[in-house]
Amino acid sequence: MPSDPASARQGREPEERVDWLSLSPFLIHAMLIQFILSLTRVTTSYRVIELDLPLVWYGLISSGYALLPIFLAVPLGRYIDRGNDARAIWIGSGLLVAAGLGFCFVATAAVPILLLTVLSGIGHLFLMAGHQIYSVRCAGPIGREAVFGNYMVALAMGQMCGSLTISWLAQGLVVPPTSMLFILALLIAVVAFAVSFAIRPEVVSLSDFAPPPVSGVAEILRVPGLAVVLLASVVTVSAIDLLVAYLPLLAVERNITAGQVGILLTIRAVATMAARIFHSRTLRLLGRASATLVSMLAGALGFWILAAPVPVELMYAGMVMLGMGMGLAVTLCLSNVVDVAPVHARGMAMTLRLTGNRIGQFIVPFGAGVVASSTGAGGILFIIGLSVAASGLAVRTAYIRR
Repeated sequence: MPSDPASARQGREPEERVDWLSLSPFLIHAMLIQFILSLTRVTTSYRVIELDLPLVWYGLISSGYALLPIFLAVPLGRYIDRGNDARAIWIGSGLLVAAGLGFCFVATAAVPILLLTVLSGIGHLFLMAGHQIYSVRCAGPIGREAVFGNYMVALAMGQMCGSLTISWLAQGLVVPPTSMLFILALLIAVVAFAVSFAIRPEVVSLSDFAPPPVSGVAEILRVPGLAVVLLASVVTVSAIDLLVAYLPLLAVERNITAGQVGILLTIRAVATMAARIFHSRTLRLLGRASATLVSMLAGALGFWILAAPVPVELMYAGMVMLGMGMGLAVTLCLSNVVDVAPVHARGMAMTLRLTGNRIGQFIVPFGAGVVASSTGAGGILFIIGLSVAASGLAVRTAYIRR
């Protein structure tokens, strides 16, 4: 960790590049968490299919993932700003274990699945908030982009592991063995919970502590460009969330096997990982505004290819485009918030980002569930592509005006 916590709290950024000793267990933990979530989210959709629930339940369950976290994000951000990022990670890991137990033993009806999804969403909120602030602590301004890039690569590796696992266990079935996948997710959650205790809280003496200036939400949102960057973050996160939720439904509509769905998600994860490895270089080559625009347009094109009634081989190509574009776009949206926000208000800005993401994950899937009843999953993916492209253009315009 940076050795001068007081300077960070007073607005002066520490100059160290990257604290790899602190970062390494954190990256392992982030990969495991994403492994769990990629298994659980897709398996939940397949469990809904198994139970033959109405299409509207897809939207309700996806919205439930964000319902309670909407009200917890700001208090959680203040808790983390007091040096509790590691403790938030511990709590979130424990909540995922609890949710995993529920999915294994009581996820046999719509309401229990909804409630367990809410619990999983709360755990994920604690983890994402803790992870993001912890990653900022692991480097000074020189190494921050490298930390963000490595963090997002770890997430992509977790996604890839989850997708490969689903494909491997599906064995050509349209619906994979959901009970086995839920048990596997629980076992990984237990391992992640143990690993989380290698992530240590920041040690700050009372003599060094100086509270940062207090900024209100309205004041932060008036920072030029920040509202647009936060909105782009909402769109990218909601887009990925809806892709994971509705791809199994799209597959059933087109008679695509669960194994092929696993391959599609694996392709996305590999493409995402490849794009994030070159995050820093892309940023230096194109600049923030252009890199964000290009990545989001590429992601939008990928969504449109998936939405079209094309052969599965062309869907593979579309998923490469989507994975690379959205993989870079999500990383840039996280980095852009840190870039635009004032130093003393970064914790609150990151919290607002998470709040916006959760609001998007609550409202958008519910609306998508209604739309899907008439258009099918393809129509949802087409609309997502439009929103991603529009957000990229908005970010580009906002940076030009700054």
